[in-house]
Amino acid sequence: MKRLLGLLPILALSAVCAFAQTTNSVPAPSNVPGAEFPRLDSDRRGTFQIKAPDAQHVQVNLPQGTFELAKDDGDEGTWTVITEPLEPGFHYYAFRVDGAMVFDPGSRAFYGASRHGSGIEVPEPGLDFYDLKDVPHGQLRTLRYHSPVTDSWRQLIVYTPPGYDANTYARYPALYLQHGGGEDETSWAQQGKTDLILDNLIAAGKARPMLVVIANGNLPRPPDAPPGYSRAGMAPFAAELLTAIVPTIDTHFRTIADPQHRALAGLSMGGGQAFIVGLAHPETFASIGSFSTGLFGGIRDTGPFNINDYVPGLLDDVTATNANLDLFYLSCGQQDNRIDHTQTVVDQLRAQGLDVAFNSFSGGHEWQVWRKSLHDFAPRLFR
Repeated sequence: MKRLLGLLPILALSAVCAFAQTTNSVPAPSNVPGAEFPRLDSDRRGTFQIKAPDAQHVQVNLPQGTFELAKDDGDEGTWTVITEPLEPGFHYYAFRVDGAMVFDPGSRAFYGASRHGSGIEVPEPGLDFYDLKDVPHGQLRTLRYHSPVTDSWRQLIVYTPPGYDANTYARYPALYLQHGGGEDETSWAQQGKTDLILDNLIAAGKARPMLVVIANGNLPRPPDAPPGYSRAGMAPFAAELLTAIVPTIDTHFRTIADPQHRALAGLSMGGGQAFIVGLAHPETFASIGSFSTGLFGGIRDTGPFNINDYVPGLLDDVTATNANLDLFYLSCGQQDNRIDHTQTVVDQLRAQGLDVAFNSFSGGHEWQVWRKSLHDFAPRLFR
């Protein structure tokens, strides 16, 4: 899903460094407690710093490019750079110290690109829907279950809405929310700020109280499955979801166990999982959300999109399909390579009579777009 940090093009984006942060900068909100770096100023320029007294060459790799750090004149071996303005949102990053990847001890650890590493949260001015506010708060709970697909113990993270424990007779709908490639079940909980988004929506009366189930969608691909998106490649996830995850949730939580009260959504790889598996199983899910999927094109030359390759027969009886779906939602970032392909497929499906809700948001293939997608998608559910 993410470009590998080690393969980011070096743009030679050097900055004049004064070995001190700009006067109006503050520690990034994603720092570990007490860490002064990285810092952000009012123009969203980042100041990155690392101590490497024996190093000869230090860089910081960000999605916007690679920035060269300069060494101070003292004996501590401190290297610093002030970047160009960073895009709002969440960004993975790493230092390169004499060619070796080094993670920033000032950053909290986030799982992305199939490893734990550094990340920086860049606030977006005027945007507060995922801020921690003085409203009733739900909980993020960890649940372990045994998978018959992998014959191993796996982990779910489940958001329960405010009042779940007190309202012991209440039952709730459930949104199953999938991460992208190279991430895991912690991603929507940490990078995605799912609990804060739902807390604020529920407090404002914009979303119905619901469970959000975040599963690990990384499962072994069948050896005969073609590369990329395919029904065969999604078969293990489908089996995991339908035979293990959904029954586990219905057993351990007070759900409303019918398709009208279940939704399946995801970003990037998870968006493909939601599209292929969710649309194929209307007996389980009546609401589907796919954010920034590469299923339609934009990440490789896949040829024209044919929905029958992924969900055979979906459009044979469009009236019945629309009746089975309470919500079919697609979204994409406006600067994402997938946007034109997504818009084309939306237009094609609508022309064939399928009810499709679509929205786009400023940004590329990154978490700010997916947070906005969830914020737009959740209020539409279970109405």
